[in-house]
Amino acid sequence: MEVLIHKLPSFKISSPSCCCSVTARSSEYVRFRLRRLSSSLSVCASAVNERVAEPVSSSSSLGHATRPDFPILHQEVNGSKLVYLDNAATSQKPSLVLKALQHYYEAYNSNVHRGIHFLSAKATDEYELARRKVAAFVNASDTREIVFTRNATEAINLVAYSWGLSNFKPDDEIILTVAEHHSAIVPWQLVAQKVGAVLKFVDLNEDETPDIEKLKQTISRKTKMVVVHHVSNVLGSVLPIEDIAHWAHDVGAKLLVDACQSVPHMVVDVQSLNVDFLVASSHKMCGPTGIGFLYGKSDLLQAMPPFLGGGEMISDVYLDHSTYAEPPSRFEAGTPAIGEAIGFGAAIDYLSGIGMQKIHDYEMELGKYLYESLLSVPNIRIYGPVPSDTVQRAALCSFNVENMHPTDLATFLDQQHGVAIRSGHHCAQPLHRYLGVSASARASLYFYNTKEDVDSFIQALNDTVSFFNSFK
Repeated sequence: MEVLIHKLPSFKISSPSCCCSVTARSSEYVRFRLRRLSSSLSVCASAVNERVAEPVSSSSSLGHATRPDFPILHQEVNGSKLVYLDNAATSQKPSLVLKALQHYYEAYNSNVHRGIHFLSAKATDEYELARRKVAAFVNASDTREIVFTRNATEAINLVAYSWGLSNFKPDDEIILTVAEHHSAIVPWQLVAQKVGAVLKFVDLNEDETPDIEKLKQTISRKTKMVVVHHVSNVLGSVLPIEDIAHWAHDVGAKLLVDACQSVPHMVVDVQSLNVDFLVASSHKMCGPTGIGFLYGKSDLLQAMPPFLGGGEMISDVYLDHSTYAEPPSRFEAGTPAIGEAIGFGAAIDYLSGIGMQKIHDYEMELGKYLYESLLSVPNIRIYGPVPSDTVQRAALCSFNVENMHPTDLATFLDQQHGVAIRSGHHCAQPLHRYLGVSASARASLYFYNTKEDVDSFIQALNDTVSFFNSFK
């Protein structure tokens, strides 16, 4: 039976405070406004950090402390209070990031690296400062090990085409798991087809996590690249990256880690993990869309040819050949996403002000609460490992309810309860096929979520299940 649900949407959005404007008529005025706006943003960032750092009462939490910083969360959707639980797809943005973007476009919008005038110099300084912030955030040994890309997908493609095409030979092996995101599978398929390399996939174990022992056994002298996620965007499982790096390096292979679901949620130290390449996206960690980064060890980046050609990535251009810039410029052809990079830097400031360990600890507690609460829903099947004192699980749950399509669940939750979750294959079709389903529903948390959000979601989900069961 097809059920049509009609409910007119209504949106009530709190107006963001503190709008800045600049009407520059002289260079002195611009300089005055820049100093004033920069000071205002610094004070705003300090206020956020001081508030979050304050001890929370027994009735409060990190979620309660940070929610005021996110204007989008304070609205009604379809007549209900918004409950946003789609953070694995993208995170919301704090006012500090929104103001940093506005500040750039109003006060010093200019192209970077190519001008000697004041605005260009200011934009360049802030763009490169953002790179330094990313490097410090993941503990890269050198700022030049951070390459800005459009997103993590482009970062993986960069490595696949630049490093891969230069190093793979026929019958070389690329090791992955069946739980990888499409962005970590398709680029290697394309490159493997060009060079005759072989992709090998590691299945899940009985706990529905990638089989680490099988992964260790699969790595051999024929292995040239290991590509794995740090945290699964479907299963919530966490892989032992440091161990995998050791196994890969023992046979002379390189390791690329998709850290899109870990960098926003926990302390990630690329030197401690000893990864060769690591990728992540700004938009999943309170920053703007349209920018991500590639971390690569200096010696590897230095030896890699360009990925794209154009301005900025060159040293000298002649009619018959060109020479190329040093990394990271070599891999950043054309005008970059300047405002987005600056906004990304502001997001890192915000997260660092809270503390990544504090974020991780809070999310582990909230994620366990979500998992245990979901178990109360009749006929539910949650994918991935059971959280315990010895098994770490990220703060997300992919699930199905017997005889109900996940998209029907997600649609009803949105239209009748204002609850935002994701439904579909989550860019992980091979994993869903392995699990014997075509799609799942997914609720994913971030530090600005609360137990009240989880309670509202569970109540709404139970109502949704009851609604569809009434037609049986």
